[in-house]
Amino acid sequence: MANLLPSKTGESLDAELGGFSVPLEHSFEVDDVAKFRVRGALVLKAGREPSVSLTQNQLSEEDRTKLKEVAAVDGLYRVRVPRVFLQTDRQTERQMDGYLTAFVRACAVVESHLSDVITLHTDVSGYLIGVSIVTLPGACRGTEVEDEVDLEVFNTTLSIQAPVNAPGPETALFLERMEQEMEKKGKNPQEQKFFAKYWMYIVPLVLFLMMSGAQDQSGGGGGGGAANGGGR
Repeated sequence: MANLLPSKTGESLDAELGGFSVPLEHSFEVDDVAKFRVRGALVLKAGREPSVSLTQNQLSEEDRTKLKEVAAVDGLYRVRVPRVFLQTDRQTERQMDGYLTAFVRACAVVESHLSDVITLHTDVSGYLIGVSIVTLPGACRGTEVEDEVDLEVFNTTLSIQAPVNAPGPETALFLERMEQEMEKKGKNPQEQKFFAKYWMYIVPLVLFLMMSGAQDQSGGGGGGGAANGGGR
């Protein structure tokens, strides 16, 4: 389950309850050579479930000008966070191991008026394994933006995304249905014993044949198109 938390803006990072914070950094350069500096801080709060709030700084006049220059040349806006546990009581279990980075087009950041969604992806233990960023809206349309009004304060929604366990195959139900079908068709007990003994080999084969048949049917359609996009 994801915890959605709005960002908070202020000069002090000590106003939050809880005793552990990690920096949120960003970089936007005309020459596309990353030079990260602090954008704010992720404040981790105590509890069984990961809970994180975000405190952010305002953009300076110099940063606003630079961001618009990067947007004009279709440059990138990058963010990064350190690899850490998102639980305050587990910070001593593993040392910080590098950074996780995500990026979006700088023009999208400008035209969204600094409105973005940052998602922190964790493993089952709460260790941070990924970060992603999208802007709202996400497209670049060439809209003119007044930096004095719209490019001062980030409007960020912070999301924590933990892995979701996929449901396992209903093997017992499948075997029960197979046995019922065999009884309806009058299969002799010897065949039923054979199936009960070697079901672990039969079931994967049946599933493989079913999947192969579905792929053959779908393969008869038209060819696929190429998608636009790329990464840096």
